[in-house]
Amino acid sequence: MQFYYVYVLYNLQKDFIYIGYSEDLRSGVSHHNNGKVRSTKAYLPLELIHYEAYKSKADAKRRELYLKSNRGRTTLVTMLKEYFLALKI
Repeated sequence: MQFYYVYVLYNLQKDFIYIGYSEDLRSGVSHHNNGKVRSTKAYLPLELIHYEAYKSKADAKRRELYLKSNRGRTTLVTMLKEYFLALKI
């Protein structure tokens, strides 16, 4: 069964959020944490804090683009409100 993943990585020390898409969640996150992705290399280590699985590639890509928008990022922070509040304690 094929799934397409939208995922959120976070670095607490640098307060950095990265939103990505992958057809293989484990290898996607691993590539980031092994320094193989230029856009996240300076923010290691990254923690997987959220992911969503989709049966349709188009749906996953649409969700990724939405979450990367200003409105989507606000939605994401609201969805993960308890997680971010726990970090500040």
